Amino acid sequence: MSTEPKPEREFSAGGVVLRDGEVAVIRPKKRDQDGNAVIALPKGHLDGDETAEQAATREVREETGVEADLVEKLGDVRYFYQRKGRRIFKIVAFYLFRYRTGDVADHDDEIEEVWWWPLERAARELSYPGEREMVERALSRMRES
Repeated sequence: MSTEPKPEREFSAGGVVLRDGEVAVIRPKKRDQDGNAVIALPKGHLDGDETAEQAATREVREETGVEADLVEKLGDVRYFYQRKGRRIFKIVAFYLFRYRTGDVADHDDEIEEVWWWPLERAARELSYPGEREMVERALSRMRES
């Protein structure tokens, strides 16, 4: 029988925001555990009794500065990480969004920079494999439509 404590659980929601074959990517001010800059998709924790869809929509607006329409759920990314010596199991629900309006210069102060990247570039260069997979899913959905 294992004496290792059961991991804590976290849940977040985020978005893959598409505009003319490009995706909104962010560079948060917060660094990874090794101190490296991160290139990521907008995401964050749910506030109060928000649904995952509402949280993803809010995080997209706050972190990218744009308004976008939710299209569909792309999937969940699941992973473990360490925080202050504790093991955390995290699930991030990702949704596909279509850009409606707004300027990426209007992002909140937790974010250093926001860019529109071609989907193929984001699928190669995002920092986290699960987020690269979500961009791949968005790319395949675009090809299907």
